[in-house]
Amino acid sequence: MKKTSWLVFALLVTALTACSEDVKTPADIYKGQSAETIFQGGDAALAKGSYKDAVDSFEGLDALYPFSPYEEQAQLNIIYAYYKTGDYAMSVAAADRYIHLYPRGAHVDYAYYMKGISNTTVNRGLGSGLVELDISSRDLGSAKEAFNDFAELLRRYPDSPYAAAARSRMVYLRNMLAQSEVNIAQFYYDRRAYVAAANRANVVVQDYQQAPAVTQALALMVRSYRKLDLEEPASRAWQVLAYNYPDSKEYKDLIAESQRPH
Repeated sequence: MKKTSWLVFALLVTALTACSEDVKTPADIYKGQSAETIFQGGDAALAKGSYKDAVDSFEGLDALYPFSPYEEQAQLNIIYAYYKTGDYAMSVAAADRYIHLYPRGAHVDYAYYMKGISNTTVNRGLGSGLVELDISSRDLGSAKEAFNDFAELLRRYPDSPYAAAARSRMVYLRNMLAQSEVNIAQFYYDRRAYVAAANRANVVVQDYQQAPAVTQALALMVRSYRKLDLEEPASRAWQVLAYNYPDSKEYKDLIAESQRPH
């Protein structure tokens, strides 16, 4: 039995070694080709929508000819190619690499924009309702990073052709993040964790002042503070809601609740 086991093990190691030797890097694939040929092949693959092939070409160019006249454009192209393959983390990394290598490049605004787009796409769907399993696992980090990417783009390049789209996406991200915070606050409220609910709702009021979810956050603060018998902060939240959003559903619901017999 021991001899058989060792034989199987040896065969397995041999097979794995053979497989590893068959795996070729982009540098291996394009070795011997000129920088121009590799770049043109990547460009053609990009135009045809063969994004994985485009990635391989541009990575091969970077490995073999890091100082070629095609390198900067290849670094830009690979940001988009990675994004189209669905590898958003690598798209972000490629954008960071371009920004680091070409801080005064003509297309740094594009790199910031694509970085924001990729970080936004990672967190698609955050605006939907959270369920219990999502509360501890849902990561808002990428969405916040996307917001910061677009903000940096606008700070550095206010006249960029991507500025208008960046502003629009920032509004979307702000509203999405605010709604997610409200969903978490509601989660705590439903489980009678009123302090946590009030604190989370307060984050929305303080940090996302123009988001539609602010009215929900204020109403949650009123209800949570009342459950805690804290009438002064409950009254302040009520007054802010009444003054700023008198026509909101949340304000009308609170009035209806206060008129019900206890």
